[in-house]
Order: sequence, then structure tokens, then C-alpha cells
Amino acid sequence: MRIGIGHDTHRLGPGGPLRLGGIDINHDKELIGHSDADVLIHAVVDAILGAAALGDIGQMFPDTDPANRGRDSAEMLEAARDAITAVGMRIVNIDCIVFAQRPKLLPHRQAIRQRLADILNIDPEQISLKAKTGECIGPVGNEEAIVAESIALLEKK
Repeated sequence: MRIGIGHDTHRLGPGGPLRLGGIDINHDKELIGHSDADVLIHAVVDAILGAAALGDIGQMFPDTDPANRGRDSAEMLEAARDAITAVGMRIVNIDCIVFAQRPKLLPHRQAIRQRLADILNIDPEQISLKAKTGECIGPVGNEEAIVAESIALLEKK
């Protein structure tokens, strides 16, 4: 068994929709980044790669490569899934936390879990997703950023 942790932060800017966990959420702000800036998927990618000791998202998809400009983060998660499969590992479970003042994520929780499960070819019951606010303090609380953390447990097949 191997455990990996992932963390990512992206700034918020005017616009929308908000791309999070592979789905678009109707919102007046969007995440800003080199790719589609899906902060949750980026944290999950790092957790999976970390558990398998395969580096991180920045090594696999450097922001210096123009091919990654606007890239769909689902492609990055598929590549991480394929990389751990190639070294004989499989996902046992993933636990995630999203730190966002708005929007409320509870109405989108099941759709996000299902989308992540579909990309990873696992059961949605293997994915936990929790949301926390910034209590109106700091970059999260002031709606300047969204932060995501994830832990992945992998095992050898």
C-alpha cells in the first residue's frame, strides 16, 4: 500500500463557469491557470503520482510547454491513471477537500465524484469529497482563490 498527497491553489477571476472536478458549475467567477485550472483534478493527479513515486503534475505537464495551454485537466488525470497502471498499481480510495467560499459544492458533490470515478475507472464510492469555506478570511474567504487537497491510497495489483 502507498499513500500520496496532492495540493493545488488557483486564483479566481471574473467570468465563468467554474470548472471543478471535471464539471462546469454555474458561477460568476472562474479559475485562472495555464491549463483549464481545475484545482481539484490537479490535486488528485499529484496525490496519485505521489503515491506511486512518479513525480508530479508539473513534471508530466509543464506550464512551459505551449501544448498544455488550456489543456483539459481530465486528460492529465487519465495520464496519471495510465502511469500508475503501467507500474502495476491500482487506486484503493481518494479523499479530497475543496476550500472555497463560494459556490456551495454540496449540490455538485455527487456529479463531481461520478466524473472523477469515470475518468479513473473506479467506483464513485472510492472517492470522498468534502468542502470547506474560508470563513471570510484570507484568499479563500475573500474569494480570491480556491484550494484543493487530496490523498490517494494505492496498492500493488
